Amino acid sequence: MINDPTIERSDVAAPPPQRTGEDRPSQGRRQQRGGQASDRPKRRDVNGWVILDKGVGMTSTHAVAVVKRAFNAKKAGHAGTLDPLASGILPIALGEATKTVPFVMDGRKAYIFTVTWGIETDTDDAEGRPVATSESRPDRALVEAALPAFIGAIEQVPPRYSAIKIAGERAYDLARDGEVVELVARPVQIDHLAVVEHTPDRTVISAECGKGTYVRAIARDLGRVLGCFGHVSALRRTRVGPFAEADSCVVAVLEEGGPDGNGAHLQPVETALDAVPSVPVSRDMALRLMRGQSVLLRGQDAPMEGKAFATCGGILVAVGDVERGELVPHRVFHLGGTARSA
Repeated sequence: MINDPTIERSDVAAPPPQRTGEDRPSQGRRQQRGGQASDRPKRRDVNGWVILDKGVGMTSTHAVAVVKRAFNAKKAGHAGTLDPLASGILPIALGEATKTVPFVMDGRKAYIFTVTWGIETDTDDAEGRPVATSESRPDRALVEAALPAFIGAIEQVPPRYSAIKIAGERAYDLARDGEVVELVARPVQIDHLAVVEHTPDRTVISAECGKGTYVRAIARDLGRVLGCFGHVSALRRTRVGPFAEADSCVVAVLEEGGPDGNGAHLQPVETALDAVPSVPVSRDMALRLMRGQSVLLRGQDAPMEGKAFATCGGILVAVGDVERGELVPHRVFHLGGTARSA
């Protein structure tokens, strides 16, 4: 099932894939069959972001496992699931970068998606079962005229096959069991929609949107407004927060480079904090922040309120909230004197 711009599991309409030995995160397995000690290299402390251009057919869980293995890293996680049928930008955090995942997940996202007209499915994408059909097809002018109604702060009803919880149950589980799923509209922000290509049966659209927006719902609602029905048949994510296609690499490159040759594909932890003000602090202040204690910020350029992160000697120390001139740390970082530790 093709995923859309929601950043948690709420964007996954298909059931979570069964984990295989390849997908399953390492649980410290130290012996192989027969009691022989594993000759697997010891996992390393690797800190930073890898911007993977995920191909169609790969789950996000598998992608994380591949990157973790490519860097021989101890810890890894991603910032925004992409379903197997979707391709594009999948930011993967290694080590201390996992502490900055929420900042990336809250960032703006950009997509290119294809709407196939004439069929609405129960999942709002190509994997679903047709629930409505039409012989009508919109021309490009009609599609372009309909897009402005979907731009800005709008109310959007999520797809029935989504991971949104209803009375503690995932919506896609309820829908799969045959239960009627009634989801209420939620506010979302869509900043841009434009037609890229158009044929009688399909329209390619570019989108920029905020957290919680479903591309599948855009396609579904466009089809209803135009009276021809529609569903998403292809989806590519081109940006997540500060990360774009120009920053990305593919699995084959990482596998070829190996743990010692992939440093060029590792971005500093603080790259995820691109939209957050930075403040330099002294060594004594850094030590206080590392102990979870707040520090008083000085200087005319110091932020007075809101999110901020502190650096000491150019190294990320902590991120938190500035309250009445004091930085209250919520996350502290152990980067060992460098923003990259490979």
